[in-house]
Amino acid sequence: MASTKHQQLLKKYADVIVKVGLNLRKGQRLVISNSRTRGVLAHAAPLVHEVARSAYAAGARYVDVIWGDEELIRIRLQNAARDSLSEYSKWHVTGAMDILERGDAFLTIVGENPDLLSDLNPDAVAAWQKAHLENFKVVGEALSNNKVNWCVVASVGPEWAKKVFPKLSAEKAQAKLWDEIFRATRSDQPNPVRAWKEHARKLKLRAAYMQAKQFSALHYTAPGTDLTLGLPRGHKWITAGSPAANGVDFIPNLPTEEIFTLPDRSHVDGTVTATLPLSYSGSLIENFSVTFEKGRIVKVSAKKGEKTLKKLIETDEGAKRLGEVALVPVSSPIAKSGHLFYNTLFDENASCHLAIGHAYRFTLEGGEAMSEDEFMKSGGNASITHVDFMVGSSKTDIDGIREDGSAEPVMRQGEWAFKA
Repeated sequence: MASTKHQQLLKKYADVIVKVGLNLRKGQRLVISNSRTRGVLAHAAPLVHEVARSAYAAGARYVDVIWGDEELIRIRLQNAARDSLSEYSKWHVTGAMDILERGDAFLTIVGENPDLLSDLNPDAVAAWQKAHLENFKVVGEALSNNKVNWCVVASVGPEWAKKVFPKLSAEKAQAKLWDEIFRATRSDQPNPVRAWKEHARKLKLRAAYMQAKQFSALHYTAPGTDLTLGLPRGHKWITAGSPAANGVDFIPNLPTEEIFTLPDRSHVDGTVTATLPLSYSGSLIENFSVTFEKGRIVKVSAKKGEKTLKKLIETDEGAKRLGEVALVPVSSPIAKSGHLFYNTLFDENASCHLAIGHAYRFTLEGGEAMSEDEFMKSGGNASITHVDFMVGSSKTDIDGIREDGSAEPVMRQGEWAFKA
């Protein structure tokens, strides 16, 4: 049974989700789900209940929850005919599109088992993943274009907790991981909403500094990394707080420590070595590097999960290029925790990162109004996938490159090299 303190923190976390992440408005409906597992996992029920209470207190008209079971994914991949893995329940898409058209809010709760599919056939996993991405593309694009207010948060699952804290008992591992989540989302502070406003203000100052510079490229150097990444004209540095088309300002990820924009899909050259493992589609990819020529991935290598990595970049043509570049200092609270979370929502906020695949239209001036062809000609990338991998560490230096070729420090030893 959860302690009184845990329940109090869970309630504060739920309030942060509703009031800060979603900024839910009176009269909105809220749908809580997880597209990958086809619904929220059972271990998240206590959080879902607190979010529902907070949402109704904020004036929600209706809170709808779609429940899922990740073990069913494993059973399917183990037992179903290979040629059936492209089958997909269209109601997931039509239901989501109905919500989007109404201008209602989306909440995704993650916390899956990082190793769920790690011992299964990578070809089968890739086929299943591709079917989901292709069918859910229209929903993903609408959310990435901020059609409504949406947010991604985490709930602690037993397998995830044991992965992060393998030396602890199952009960103690879950309790410790919850403490880390409460800390990372500032839910443990006396006034979490006020703390988030101050945090967002500081992030926006960093983004404004980079926006004013309008560098033509970023140059990364670190052990195993020498990468020049072009930035298209009109790129926009974004951070905590995004305006949705339905008129609501929201924060899409809790926690968040990043400022980010899009790279030029045709101007990325060199090699970058990942600094943290990547948990992707139920498998771990470890000790890997990626080499680019003229924006395109031409080589990948990994000590573990190399086949999974290759399947990722074979998803479609856009998966062979980058769609996001994000800057995060090594002094971020998540980095300072010293834990690898095996979950991108947290690990990406401990490290500078890049994303393979889809670029967000709102990171390019006028991008939302462009056709896909216009967006790509302007430097953006289109793909059915978007996967972040971590490249920053205390040994990472980043320079901003001006149009005339001169350089200016942006990060030194993983920390900001400028005041904002």
